[in-house]
Amino acid sequence: MNERIASGLGVVPRVVAIGTPIYRGKISLAEAQDRIDRYWWPYHHQLTALLEQNRVQFGQTILIDCHSMPHSAVSRGPLDDTAPQIVLGDRFGAAADETLMACIHGAFVEAGFRVARNTPFAGAFISRRYGKPQMGQHAVQIEIDRSLYMDEARIQPNAEFNAFRRRLAGVIAQIARLGQSGQELAAQ
Repeated sequence: MNERIASGLGVVPRVVAIGTPIYRGKISLAEAQDRIDRYWWPYHHQLTALLEQNRVQFGQTILIDCHSMPHSAVSRGPLDDTAPQIVLGDRFGAAADETLMACIHGAFVEAGFRVARNTPFAGAFISRRYGKPQMGQHAVQIEIDRSLYMDEARIQPNAEFNAFRRRLAGVIAQIARLGQSGQELAAQ
C-alpha cells in the first residue's frame, strides 16, 4: 500500500487533507467498488478519449489539473511572505515540456504570484498517468494557496476573493491562448 492510500487520501478518500475523517465509519468494500466503477473509471475513460481526440486534432494537448492547497502546506507561518502561492508540478519534466512550463510559470509571475515548481508538489496520479510530452500530451498540476481567496478557518471567501479571481482569469486566458492560431510555445 502506498503512503497516500495509507494516509486516507486514495481513490476513495476517508479523510480531508488535514486528517479530518469524511465519514463516521468505514464504507463497505461494495460501496467503494461501486464508486470506482460508476465514477472513477468512466471519468478516466472519458478524459483519455478527450485528450486523444484533441491531440489528434491539434497535434498536442495540455491537461491542467488544478488543486487547492492549505496555506500551511507551503508556509512557515501566517506572516510568511516568501512562501510560494502557486506550485506548478510537471513531475520534474516527465509530464510536460519545459517550454510549456516556462509559459505557464511566466503567466503566473506576470500576474504577481510567487511561483515554485515541483516542490512541495511535483504532480500526482493525473500528471503521472496523462503527462506524455514526447507524444505531445502535457499534464500540469497547479496547486493554489487557499489563503489567497478564502478564510481557511471559516471556509468562506476572504476580502481578496474578487481580486484573486480577476488575476487568475488573466492567467487562465494566457494559458488558453497557448498554441492557438499557430502561436508557438515560447517563454514570454
